[in-house]
Amino acid sequence: MEILFLGTGTSTGVPQIGCHCRVCTSSDSRDKRYRASALVTVQGKNLLIDCGPDFRSQMLTVENPHIDAVLVTHSHYDHVGGFDDLRPFCFDKPLPVYARGDVLTDLRNRIPYCFREHRYPGVPTFDLREIHSEPFTHEGIEIEPLPVWHYKLPIVGYRIGNMAYITDAKTIDDATIDRIKGIDTLILNSLRLEPHMSHMSLSESLAVVERVKPRRTFFTHMNHRMGLHSESPRLLPEGVKLAYDGLRLTV
Repeated sequence: MEILFLGTGTSTGVPQIGCHCRVCTSSDSRDKRYRASALVTVQGKNLLIDCGPDFRSQMLTVENPHIDAVLVTHSHYDHVGGFDDLRPFCFDKPLPVYARGDVLTDLRNRIPYCFREHRYPGVPTFDLREIHSEPFTHEGIEIEPLPVWHYKLPIVGYRIGNMAYITDAKTIDDATIDRIKGIDTLILNSLRLEPHMSHMSLSESLAVVERVKPRRTFFTHMNHRMGLHSESPRLLPEGVKLAYDGLRLTV
């Protein structure tokens, strides 16, 4: 399995518009962050996790830009704002989209022209598939939803094989922790150094790592207040790194 980080930034991206801090003005490409998204390649299939407003720009850098299905964590704009740009992957048949029921309802309301009985020619078409807490399969690939809390909003991460991808979490219940304990690769959100109402800060994310004890961890969904990527090693224990746009992992 291969994971490609298409984006590792929070809702404002990095650089943040109008900001002139040392992170937003950094010349290090690892400090340039599109909105969070990942492409997971397993058993010859490409599974897209979230489809934010930077999706088109992200996919123009991918050598094999095929998508077989989309896994959605929640319906905030920075995670679904690029759905209209999925149309190149819907020419032959509707693209499967897996998400909670409330997220599917939000998608129908956000892009209603994609779901009308008489659609305008060329609009993207989707095969919406509701998920719950139980594992499901897509063309033989087992995928396990991981319930977490984005402040008071229930959302999901995903476990595929020996990899777990969790973004936008503020709290993670013991039951979910138990489902990923000892996993090989944990991808986890960590917004910034200071506490935040609805996202885990660095110290909170590190506390989750200590509970899960994965072999390795990569933090994503970061803003400019996480600091420079080049200085991050002094903040992180062994086995924990900041992800960056374009990073490829093999599990």
